Amino acid sequence: MIVAADTAALMEKIDVMPRPLCLVPTMGALHEGHLALIHEARRVVGTTGTVAVSIFVNPIQFDRKEDLDKYPRPLSADLAACEAAGADLVFTPESGQMYHADHSITVSENRLSSFLCGASRPGHFSGVCTVVMKLFMLFRAQSAVFGKKDFQQLAIIKRMVRDLNVPIEIIGHATIREADGLAMSSRNVRLSPEQRADAPIIRRSLTAARDLLSLGERQAESILAAARHHLEKSQMLKIDYLSLVDAETLEPVATIRRPAILATACFYDTVRLIDHVELLP
Repeated sequence: MIVAADTAALMEKIDVMPRPLCLVPTMGALHEGHLALIHEARRVVGTTGTVAVSIFVNPIQFDRKEDLDKYPRPLSADLAACEAAGADLVFTPESGQMYHADHSITVSENRLSSFLCGASRPGHFSGVCTVVMKLFMLFRAQSAVFGKKDFQQLAIIKRMVRDLNVPIEIIGHATIREADGLAMSSRNVRLSPEQRADAPIIRRSLTAARDLLSLGERQAESILAAARHHLEKSQMLKIDYLSLVDAETLEPVATIRRPAILATACFYDTVRLIDHVELLP
């Protein structure tokens, strides 16, 4: 496995790596969810192609400095995990390698990012789009794999690729969960034992509300009320948002007539966790 710590080293290696190349962008603190993305990338390129992973905690997508400062960075463990999972190339730049001190260009999306995490985290998706576009240009990959847990991020990246004619295939991979249903996240390690024991209530609340569909319920107000009722049984979490949106436009819906998404973000102290379920009428 080749490790490139700066853009010059990456450029030296990238032209000689076998194609096709599939990229797995991450911020590190890798868990089984990330490893599933790496395995999917290997399936896509086969035994002769290149699986590339980027590990970069992107500062411009954080809306809270505390979250950036506390984000876990176990680089040695991450590199070992990448090698064990079969990655061929890992890019591990520092911030100065990705952004000039006076950088003034960013990539923004102005419709899908108006809701959900975009509404509660101003500037977040501009930071995501900017770093992902930079990675696409650096790696010149034929495909890239992203987790569906961050479904709004996935939708925005697909829109960016479509609208800017970026020659890359975007592949979504199903959310990987712990045995108790909690969506795997690099932030889970920051939960206290008591918070970790409580956190599966997020998934249970969403699925309980989704189950109303089988009883004929189609009104968003009733489904949201059910999810909120279950979430508020927790004495530890604080709801950041709870929304029911169209699966394609991400705009709030009043009545479910098309595929929709029931999504939430919740705080355990300063640890923010997201999850969602699909609603199919």
